[in-house]
Amino acid sequence: MLTLRIWAILLGLFIVPAFAQEGGATYDLGINGLSCPFCSYGIEKELSRIEGVEKITVDIAKAVVRVRMRGGKTLTEVVAKKAAKDAGFTLRSFAPASPK
Repeated sequence: MLTLRIWAILLGLFIVPAFAQEGGATYDLGINGLSCPFCSYGIEKELSRIEGVEKITVDIAKAVVRVRMRGGKTLTEVVAKKAAKDAGFTLRSFAPASPK
């Protein structure tokens, strides 16, 4: 019985969190005009309005925004382009993010 409890604890500590962190599809958006923290805030605000967006990471130096979707949700280039335009920017590139 003690061995079963130990296995259950190990399962909860190592395996379950690994699945919880996976998330959904991730995309890299190249954004023209992204040059300061205020710009970063503007694009984050627009992208966060999209249903299914889980996490947004902005790299101002590269003018790239990484968007991670919730499991099962996807982002299309058309939707990303509209969000960029609504924030006052131009979508330069749209691609699934390469795994690290």
